[in-house]
Amino acid sequence: MNWTIYLAGEIHSDWRTELIDAINQRNLPVLCTGPVIDHDASDNCGTAILGEEDSNFWKDRKGAGLNAIRTRSLIKQADVVVVKFGEKYKQWNAAFDAGYAAALGKPLIIVHPEEFDHALKEVDEAAQAVARTPDQVVEIMKYVITGQISD
Repeated sequence: MNWTIYLAGEIHSDWRTELIDAINQRNLPVLCTGPVIDHDASDNCGTAILGEEDSNFWKDRKGAGLNAIRTRSLIKQADVVVVKFGEKYKQWNAAFDAGYAAALGKPLIIVHPEEFDHALKEVDEAAQAVARTPDQVVEIMKYVITGQISD
């Protein structure tokens, strides 16, 4: 079986590249998908395609709508959803993606530092696993796919 993992969450670090590189190094049959991680493109897609707005609310609303087409479609197609909460910004979109995936019955792996444990307790409760690092996510997927634990 080839697995599809949707990588949701923060876009301000290279965690996706790190995770994908580790998956490839272990030769796991996994395809990773995710949101548009070009921050400017994500923020400006709505007005770039559908026209300018006088209000930031409507600018953001247009962009969010277009981004939701991608996000919702790829989460629905995913076998597993990984959601990483970053340390720098509040990740409202990550929490929304986790809730959406949970509502669809998608297996969830949540990634965040220990200091977020209390703030994310409800999100963590919905998850099948809570990891601290992308490498732990890869080890979880290796176990799920192969039934093997690394030495």
